[in-house]
Amino acid sequence: MIYSMTAFARCTFLGDIGRYTWEIRSVNHRYAEIYLRIPEDLRAMESDLRNALLKRIKRGKIDCNLRVASNASSNELVVNETTARALLEAATKLSKLADRDTQLDMLEVLKWPGVLEVENQDTDAMSIDVRTAFNDAVKELVNTRQREGGVLAGLVLERCDGIAVQIAALRTRVPEIITLTHERYRQRIQEYAKDLDKARIEQECALLMQKLDIAEELDRLEAHLEEVRRVLKQGSPAGRRLDFLMQELNREANTIGSKSAHIDSSTASIELKVLIEQMREQIQNIE
Repeated sequence: MIYSMTAFARCTFLGDIGRYTWEIRSVNHRYAEIYLRIPEDLRAMESDLRNALLKRIKRGKIDCNLRVASNASSNELVVNETTARALLEAATKLSKLADRDTQLDMLEVLKWPGVLEVENQDTDAMSIDVRTAFNDAVKELVNTRQREGGVLAGLVLERCDGIAVQIAALRTRVPEIITLTHERYRQRIQEYAKDLDKARIEQECALLMQKLDIAEELDRLEAHLEEVRRVLKQGSPAGRRLDFLMQELNREANTIGSKSAHIDSSTASIELKVLIEQMREQIQNIE
């Protein structure tokens, strides 16, 4: 299976203690980078969650955000007096420095991290619920990446078929192009160097035609296309290998363009580079 690096998943799990909502976003990246945003009292789970995600995803920048809403019926809310007192004292000092009387909104004070706490919180039970919700979200994310990856693979294969058509056309057309080019250059050499014998003229033309021959480049293009199809069939992770193959395909297309001595081969070279660039853009999102 080919997986895309771009996806989004949201999963909500309702447990006995509260409601847990995971949002996971992934975008393309050269390596696997994971950012977890979870409440401080669940921070001990971060390493396990990170390792679980890395088992399913090999490349991409992944942002994971957990929102927890506790059930009021199952826990008693208490005020951390130490934190609240420190916050109020800091606000009083700030009012004196600003030389103005500022009234604090008590609801805003309660929203401050650490002021409002849940008493007798069962962190073990919460961890199980959080992990269940996380696994569901990761599964949804992977499924989305798989669906989009299938579309990307199909687009790449379409371009491979387009390149194969250009290669077949060049193989058919190149012998005729070489013959026409040979005759044209032979006539020019005779015009500008009339004292040369026919054997020398043919020798010079043969050297020139050898430089214009693109059979090896076409062979390498076909070999690279076969490897692209093999890598896609093998499945992810495939992005880095495919990106390297795009560089090699582009190198051969440039060589064909530099050897071109006819409008047909020049046009084919341009079409090859367009198709390769279209593949490269799609491959940037493949894991």
